[in-house]
Amino acid sequence: MTRVLRIITSADPRAGGPIEGARRLGEVWARQEHRQDLLTLDPPDELHLPDYPGAIVPLGPPRGRNPRQLYRYSPAMVPWLQRHARDYDAVIVSGLWRYGARGAAQALAGGPVPYFVFPHGMLDPWFRRTMPLKHVGKQLSWWWAEGRLLAGARAVLFTTEEERRRAEGGFRPWRMNAVITPYGTADLAGDPATQIQAFRQQIPALGQRPFLLFLGRIHRKKGCDLLVEAFATIARRDPGIDLVIAGPDEAALVAGLRDRVARLGIRDRVHFPGMLSGAAKAGALRAAAAFVLPSHQENFGIAVAEALAAGTPVLVSDQVAIWREILADGAGMVAPATAADTATMLSRFCALPVRQRSVMGRRARHCFATRFRIEAAADHLLQLIDQHRA
Repeated sequence: MTRVLRIITSADPRAGGPIEGARRLGEVWARQEHRQDLLTLDPPDELHLPDYPGAIVPLGPPRGRNPRQLYRYSPAMVPWLQRHARDYDAVIVSGLWRYGARGAAQALAGGPVPYFVFPHGMLDPWFRRTMPLKHVGKQLSWWWAEGRLLAGARAVLFTTEEERRRAEGGFRPWRMNAVITPYGTADLAGDPATQIQAFRQQIPALGQRPFLLFLGRIHRKKGCDLLVEAFATIARRDPGIDLVIAGPDEAALVAGLRDRVARLGIRDRVHFPGMLSGAAKAGALRAAAAFVLPSHQENFGIAVAEALAAGTPVLVSDQVAIWREILADGAGMVAPATAADTATMLSRFCALPVRQRSVMGRRARHCFATRFRIEAAADHLLQLIDQHRA
């Protein structure tokens, strides 16, 4: 039995891809009689993932009482790691630029317990271009926390070669053992008809109309604004399809998107159901004509892999790091992350005959099965950990 500790900022499913990936890996390992516990910086009174097959240790401060809440500073983290890290065969650190990375560097760097780091796209140059002043602060942090953490890791885990290539040399000094590891998500289970009905019931205004689907955190890096602009362009020519933008509004962007939709005259064609989960989420993925993600930055895209698992064509920007695999497998379409290019991509897809869309859907399913199954990712990561067990 291999015992793994995962350090991650939050176990809240609304946090997006990193916790979804960690959760699915933990489930696979549990079926194989291994164990992955989670150390989070959630407040102790916030209980997430009640069915997770391992311990969840929330060490964060109470919500709203700490001026450094976004950073998630926790004075309890380092002492806890110093007491308990040796209970595990390995530690995985998920993400950078929060106290989880600093605390891990302080407690683990140079110590006997092997540890690994997933940057999860947080070294992408998009952040440097769009927030140059913040990048200066990150470089300072790199010298005393993140750089030390990555240099001491047995491996820094990039989920694609594209992610590794984009990140390289973004901070100084750049010292790490970079390794490409497969990544993915769980296959969809359950009855498709029941799931599709559960989804449609959540959006009565959609009825039985065909739709394009965005599903994920509604964040400015995801390109939801340019998706709305692009959809408005095709909506004038194609009255037969709607757009669903589903996900948690963590950055309070939905009100602005609704205003833009109204100004563009497509209020009745764009739907904002909030975060979908369970059967409704699966039903949305299965029922969509295509999944759309015009992100400005995306190191992997768990929701893209979920759409592929559903056999749904994916329409993504060339800033989604698995775009080459999608294109190679004929599982969807790719375009630059601009409103005009996204509109052209949507128009091309909507013009496809039904038979060609069906072929693309079958190729999407094949792409998932051969590249992005969570079981393959779990096996590869466990082999890597076994090579470095103390």
